[in-house]
Amino acid sequence: QVQLVESGGGLVQPGGSLRLSCAASGSILRINDMEWYRQAPGKQRELVAGITRGGSTNYADSVKGRFTISRDNAKNTVYLQMNNPKPADTAVYYCNARILTMPLRWDNYWGQGTQITVYS
Repeated sequence: QVQLVESGGGLVQPGGSLRLSCAASGSILRINDMEWYRQAPGKQRELVAGITRGGSTNYADSVKGRFTISRDNAKNTVYLQMNNPKPADTAVYYCNARILTMPLRWDNYWGQGTQITVYS
């Protein structure tokens, strides 16, 4: 069984900073792509940022230059550093990971979500 547990959510003011973490645990053989998504009330879930196992990254245009995704493969953990957040970044943030488990099966796993509220 695999679990993804997010932490670091909460309230933040515009211009502040916040770091999200998502740790994967369980019978993990390998983790490939790891991603952060978000879903605001009344809107569809959208990709915020992604990172490959080798460290290549991609970002939604709305967060480029403000958010940074990184990972620690030894800890099976992905991070999202959120700098200069805006009220439009308010949403529930979810991590997603492509994970190989026994018996050699790849699946996508989701975290439970963590609320980020940017208020002024």
